[in-house]
Amino acid sequence: MRLALERRAERSIAMALVSPLIAVALTLATGALLFALLGKPPVEALKIYFFEPLTDPWALQEIAVKATPLVLIAVGLSLCYLANVWNIGAEGQFLIGAITGGWLAVATHGTGAGYWVLPAMLVLGALGGAAYALVPAVFRVRFGASEILTSLMLVYVAELLLDYLVRGPWRDPKGFNFPTTAEFDAVAAMPTLIEGSRLHLGAIIALLVVAWATVMLGRTLKGFEIKLVGAAPRAARFGGFSDKWLTVVTFLISGALAGLAGVIEVSATVNHLQPNISPGYGFTAIIVAFLGRLNPAGILVAALFLALTFIGGESAQISLKVPLDLTKVFQGILLFYVLACDTLILYRFRLLPAPKAVHGIR
Repeated sequence: MRLALERRAERSIAMALVSPLIAVALTLATGALLFALLGKPPVEALKIYFFEPLTDPWALQEIAVKATPLVLIAVGLSLCYLANVWNIGAEGQFLIGAITGGWLAVATHGTGAGYWVLPAMLVLGALGGAAYALVPAVFRVRFGASEILTSLMLVYVAELLLDYLVRGPWRDPKGFNFPTTAEFDAVAAMPTLIEGSRLHLGAIIALLVVAWATVMLGRTLKGFEIKLVGAAPRAARFGGFSDKWLTVVTFLISGALAGLAGVIEVSATVNHLQPNISPGYGFTAIIVAFLGRLNPAGILVAALFLALTFIGGESAQISLKVPLDLTKVFQGILLFYVLACDTLILYRFRLLPAPKAVHGIR
């Protein structure tokens, strides 16, 4: 006997909606086991990690701050994935957006430039991310190259470029030789929504992007085209839709939103360029997109949950003396369970008889 996966005749809509909750529950159960193996009380550890931040006003604001780039990036990724295009390089597009937008802040530093600087930075960041995402899109459309590999490899190019700039031509001469640019001027800083907090205008931009994506996917021809090309490419071609053109368009939108997230992050929370400006937002956003079922409203909820893992991880590091990298472990486990649940929605296990040997050959 052998175990095989057999595609289900119909997909359960109810299970598709419930499966993210099942994945989260399984992640919490696995997390409790991990804490027990580390010699920490599982219930107390999960409380510190996932529940205590929800009772702290400062932590709630930080969750919103962390969720902002995740929402922007994941909404763009969801458009790609709905169109059956696999952009895995949002982290690189995020960094390029930070570089292109941050360039203007560095160039105008100390010049007394006006309040036009921040809007121009946002535009440059979006354009930089879009241009960087165009590379794997063109490679796929023109040469048939895998966009998964090309977009992923470009992440490391962006990381090395940022590292070179902040250690070389853009390094702050008054920064005591640290790899960082000068602090951005006030005109290049994202305004905060609450005085004395880090909650900034980027959170409102993220909500507007969610609203735009919801309307676009549900009410426009382009949204219908994205979903049709992803679900039935042959039918889409008969309908006059070009899957190659859509690949370029979705990559451009995804890259623009990732680049916008990058420049918002450096202008709102970091206020300068440095090698490590992202804790892996571009990769975490992939989990957010799938956990949110590629739906903008679901992505908003999923982003808040993944942001909670960042804040909870910092609290657990202080209170329980566990490594901060445990956050990435939780996020990886969550992605595994999300994909596993999705697989079981589309397929079921069946026991099949083992193939018979033919003429003594097994």
